Amino acid sequence: MNYILWQMQQEVAEFVYLRSGNVKMEKMMEQQQLKKCPIGIQTFEKIIEGNYLYVDKTEYVYRMVHGASNYCFLSRPRRFGKSLLTSTLHSYFAGKKDLFRGLAIEKLETEWTEYPVLHFDMSLAKHVDKDTLESMLSFQLSGYEQIYGKPEEAVKLNDRMTSLIMRANEQTGRQVVVLIDEYDAPLLDVMHEETDLPVLRNVMRNFYSPLKACDPYLRFVFLTGITKFSQLSIFSELNNILNISMLKPYAAICGITQEEMQEQMTAYIERLAVAQEMTEEETLRKLKEKYDGYHFTWPSPDIYNPFSLLNALERRRIDNYWFGSGTPTYLIEMLRKFHVLPSQLGGSMQAMAADFDAPTEKMEGIVPLLYQSGYFTIKDYNKLAELYTLDIPNGEIRIGLMRSLLPGYLAHNTLKGNTTIARMYLAIAGGDMDGALRLLQEFLSTVPYCDNTNYEGHYQQLFYIIFSLFGMYVDVEVRTPKGRVDVVMRVAGKLYVIELKLGRSAEAAMAQINLKQYPERFSLSGLQVVKVGINFDVEKHTLGAWVIEE
Repeated sequence: MNYILWQMQQEVAEFVYLRSGNVKMEKMMEQQQLKKCPIGIQTFEKIIEGNYLYVDKTEYVYRMVHGASNYCFLSRPRRFGKSLLTSTLHSYFAGKKDLFRGLAIEKLETEWTEYPVLHFDMSLAKHVDKDTLESMLSFQLSGYEQIYGKPEEAVKLNDRMTSLIMRANEQTGRQVVVLIDEYDAPLLDVMHEETDLPVLRNVMRNFYSPLKACDPYLRFVFLTGITKFSQLSIFSELNNILNISMLKPYAAICGITQEEMQEQMTAYIERLAVAQEMTEEETLRKLKEKYDGYHFTWPSPDIYNPFSLLNALERRRIDNYWFGSGTPTYLIEMLRKFHVLPSQLGGSMQAMAADFDAPTEKMEGIVPLLYQSGYFTIKDYNKLAELYTLDIPNGEIRIGLMRSLLPGYLAHNTLKGNTTIARMYLAIAGGDMDGALRLLQEFLSTVPYCDNTNYEGHYQQLFYIIFSLFGMYVDVEVRTPKGRVDVVMRVAGKLYVIELKLGRSAEAAMAQINLKQYPERFSLSGLQVVKVGINFDVEKHTLGAWVIEE
């Protein structure tokens, strides 16, 4: 009897095992059949017809084109879906109803009127001079002039644009749609220059000037860009543009929300979790820490960087994709222009909307550019004081930003520097601060001397960058009742209080820590406080000696 019962139990167990295996196999087959993520594909028609994954933003399209203004401007960081949105508008106004089957707008739109669409992509005009810019604009105009014709007297860019709009309206009997993607692309790389910027800006102003005069012939005008230039400098008298960048109804028009990700990308996340040998909960937490955190108004849903998130899901690897696609040179140049230190970028700041949602050519500080470029985002808002709290969105941006600043402190010897920093991380995470400092000492001795290394602040900022790249909490010039600590870092249950001395002994640095009782400032943290006094050798331009007390 016992044997029969045992046999029945074995058969049940075998069935459960096989069923479990089948379920796993079915899930694996399902994941293998997932739609491809549209990496680098910015054309709506290609995504739909190619059966790529598409996060439905057509409700926002309907809301915008049926809104109060026929002129709209949207600012979002690079690789955030602006070009795809512009392409979606192109397909919509071209009356391509079939492309929108099953999407939100299919239930909202009833007319599907076909309009003549003039779509200009200004991203093609990067790193150009005046003549090249005018030539590229001329080339884009000529494509549409082959369709609608061009009068002989229309020679200048603005005259050709005016003629084109009027002819398209006359020949089709319908108003014209003008879409301008990345309107500011020709200007970004010369933003820091006082000579080239006005020249290129005048070319663009001349090109855009007909949009105001041609208002009776226009159904809709949409412009996207990264930065916000003043209407006076770029758009001449075009003062009727509605800036939707910070309007709550359009908060999630670009990017991927937490809700969208969890509703449409569950299978992708499961696949990523398997590849990374993590649970789904761990994977979601890592994705959030790495790519989430954007808010373009307040309140706002949590928004993920779409480029980074889709790359991670497609490649099944969590990495720094946004910065890997290129660090804009204009950002580095503007940081230098405004003498911004790395530590000034690492903490939150408060500002009014006019301080960061402001024309970049008139900015008196770096904040507007940092916000509009996506390196800072909104984290909170005090309605009473009308104050926004700005901070770095997520881990990817923090690490990428610091890494882009590193060459300025390592004399561009960044390859060996990155290796050294990785080894330092392993040492500190293992509790070996002495070993980490030896690695840094050895590396700095190989870095060529430069003029800006003969002050403590240089090394203070170098420490800040290195510790930030670790993903650890770090701050500089931390206030205490009796003074300021040069560097404070938290890692692995320990709080390091670090004092730096240039040309003075490590013992003198330690004496200052003890005399001013810096550790008492952190006594309530519950962490073990480790005191580190460091001497920098003026002659050798590297770490001299150090003292560590636990």
